[in-house]
Amino acid sequence: MEGIAAAKARDVYRGRKPKIDPDEVRRLHKEKLSPSAIAKRLGSARSSVYRFLPTTDQASS
Repeated sequence: MEGIAAAKARDVYRGRKPKIDPDEVRRLHKEKLSPSAIAKRLGSARSSVYRFLPTTDQASS
């Protein structure tokens, strides 16, 4: 084995650790904070916050 396959076999290829906690994002969202405010509080990008927020299915209506 070579490269990535060998690293996975040795269990050392895991990827990047998450910067923000998804549960914390959801908790702050339930407290009625905006995605921008959540991102500022957690020191992350707004796009990262949106990744963890529940989606609304408004497009099908």
